[in-house]
Amino acid sequence: MEESHDGTLDSAGMAPEGEVREESLARAPTARRMRVPARHNQALTQVVEHINEDLELQQLWKCANITAVERLMMTDHGPVHIRIVANIALRLLRLLGDAAVEFTIVRDYGMRPEDAEVVVVMAAALHDIGMSIHRTMHEQFSVALAGPKIRQILTGVYDEPDRTIITSEILHAIISHRSDMHGLTVEAGCVKVADALDMAKGRSRIPFQLGKVDVHSLSAAAIDSVTIGKGEHRPIGIRVAMNNSAGIFQLDELLKPKIATSGIAQHIEVTASIEGETESRLLRVYNL
Repeated sequence: MEESHDGTLDSAGMAPEGEVREESLARAPTARRMRVPARHNQALTQVVEHINEDLELQQLWKCANITAVERLMMTDHGPVHIRIVANIALRLLRLLGDAAVEFTIVRDYGMRPEDAEVVVVMAAALHDIGMSIHRTMHEQFSVALAGPKIRQILTGVYDEPDRTIITSEILHAIISHRSDMHGLTVEAGCVKVADALDMAKGRSRIPFQLGKVDVHSLSAAAIDSVTIGKGEHRPIGIRVAMNNSAGIFQLDELLKPKIATSGIAQHIEVTASIEGETESRLLRVYNL
């Protein structure tokens, strides 16, 4: 089944964003539990259960969003973003698996494809928790906060040395979501691209509605939907529907650099189009 992201969250583990103003709730627990299609992956099921029981992690998501939305008037970096990225990353990984692309944790450590799924979901869950400290260097802060948290969540799921291997791979995926850092694993590449694919207008609506008009919020408002499925010529096909050509900024300045440094660029094709005969008017007046 193809999964789409257009500011709503579908049945593949995500919930309709408009039903709950998740970003307006400053305290844990989160309004919605994380759900991903586990497909009988028992380790992944256990990990997601641990995440859904972890109030400390859920509060870190909330704190990250206070920094992003309330203090910096940026796009969502909280629980909604986390759920979207986790599901997209898992979707990307499975599309690569369907195309017989070998996962790096399988190649280098002889572990299972199911363990690669745990890596991408956990890395997605933890990749922005450093925003709770500051936007600047948040990737490094995320790694610092995530180390002990990963081991806590993996307790009872993996024994040593597997727990250390998976911890290392998750931390690599977290730090590699920086635009200028090259990912060295398939799993890290999936998380990095998934993070960039949460670009549709639903993510930017809060700063945009509060009056923050810049190229980031305006270009995100121009993206109607992102659909991820099997590509025509490559394992992953990303189709972006826009209502205004301003959305090109999201693709050229944000998505393109992340794909280029993801390590999985050779497996991805991207197509963008403007829906309808005319472009939507996103802005009437702009004052400096």
